[in-house]
Amino acid sequence: MSNLARPIPALYTVYVLRSTMRRASIYIGSTPHPVRRLKQHNGEAPGGAVRTSRKTLRPWEMIIIVSGFPSMVAALKFEWALTNPHVSLHIPTESRITFSTQKKKRSGVPRRPLHSLRSVVANLQLLLGVKSFVRWPLSLHFLSRDAHTAWTTRLNDIGEPPRPSMKIHTDFEPATSGQSALEAPRGIHAFPLNYLTMKPYIEKAHNVTSFEREGKCVHCHDELESGKGLYPMCPNEGCEAMGHLDCWGKHALSDENDGPLIPLECKCPSCGGEVVWGDMIKELSLRTRGTKDVEKMMKAKKRTKKATVTTEA
Repeated sequence: MSNLARPIPALYTVYVLRSTMRRASIYIGSTPHPVRRLKQHNGEAPGGAVRTSRKTLRPWEMIIIVSGFPSMVAALKFEWALTNPHVSLHIPTESRITFSTQKKKRSGVPRRPLHSLRSVVANLQLLLGVKSFVRWPLSLHFLSRDAHTAWTTRLNDIGEPPRPSMKIHTDFEPATSGQSALEAPRGIHAFPLNYLTMKPYIEKAHNVTSFEREGKCVHCHDELESGKGLYPMCPNEGCEAMGHLDCWGKHALSDENDGPLIPLECKCPSCGGEVVWGDMIKELSLRTRGTKDVEKMMKAKKRTKKATVTTEA
């Protein structure tokens, strides 16, 4: 199956690694599984990267994670731009803040400047605001206090707040390997690797479409023909409002003045609740492109109910 035919992944991230032995050593990568990837970089699992394989630099720690990428390709584009800000075409020439001061490679391409925490954070702030990425439903996670300090210092220096649609999370306490099952996971262990956090939303949409109860478009009020179109559903609890994809899009962009193509958020006309565009489209992509994942989730629910009944008997 090609990447274009797959649903939006439950998780795909771009991360910043730092050596705990030599704090000036920085590495940037991408992964759908932060815990497994960190183990690979630290030699605890097969894989990793040549640049992180030196024993004198291990162990590495993840200090910044950007999540919410709509695909592996999207994450790889952002990773490459953050790794190569001196040549990335995503950064306008007049906005570029990192330049190569070394001799060019034989190919004529400028050599990559050495990364520092300050330069990575500055370029991260820049990339999150360029046209290529500003409409993506990204979240920024700081797992190190000094990384977050570098971020706030950068914002104060340029006098700009972070974009309103981006969620920023901080978790500075190290995750312990012996966490109790009752304790909420922390750090890189807190990232959802599957769609279970969306399960009530997925079940709601599955129940409506399975029994062909789509009804009328919440926007144009035309009848929705079951199985013959793309009909996003309101993600808010208790609301089953559905509508044509283009109707949702026009509604979400109705207050925009600069002509963007990708909506960020809107209010549901039926329940009045907030609708995050990325969440709604992720469910739609899973419903239309990940039917096996949805069926597996529904079967797991039935097995759980059956086990409960057997135990009570």
